[in-house]
Amino acid sequence: MRSWRSGSLLVAALVCGAAVAQAPQKSLVKTNVAHKAYELTLAGLRPGRDTLSRAKHLYKSSLDPLKDQGESNWEDACHATSLVVSYDQNRTIETIRVMRMQGSISTDCFDKVKPDPWRTGHGLAVDNTETKVVELYGEPDSRSPSTKDGQPLELLYYAFDWVGPDVPQVMEVLCTVEKDGKPGRVVEITLAAPSL
Repeated sequence: MRSWRSGSLLVAALVCGAAVAQAPQKSLVKTNVAHKAYELTLAGLRPGRDTLSRAKHLYKSSLDPLKDQGESNWEDACHATSLVVSYDQNRTIETIRVMRMQGSISTDCFDKVKPDPWRTGHGLAVDNTETKVVELYGEPDSRSPSTKDGQPLELLYYAFDWVGPDVPQVMEVLCTVEKDGKPGRVVEITLAAPSL
């Protein structure tokens, strides 16, 4: 009787061990499937839906240097980022852009710094790695070299038209170029209702 139980336990252990051994193979198959996600918001705003008054409600007074050209902007010195919102004649937001500002963060900010509010709905923010962009949204529809202020960059382009016309249609993410085995970092994110 004892040997029968021992044999049953051995068979059960082998079956469980085989199931555990197969589990990593199943998860590998799932990770190879193309991950694709779309984005609705940037800085808590939705292009094509939200208005300039909502942006001003969220972020108070803007700098408005381009007010006559249909743009408003804000700066966050503690995160060294700026937010630019372009809007149509009805003041509906068309494009939202968050970018790295030149210069360093003020030492007055170190005690007060909270998480950057100017991130995407999925949590992508300026200074995140290019690896995080791909983890959140999958491989971009295209990658191309770009430059800004003489700095070589890589542009990751995502089209969301596959979701339908009721969502922002384009997201562009500018990243520094990978160097010494370190992934590039996000320097600018743009989310737009119409195609750019």
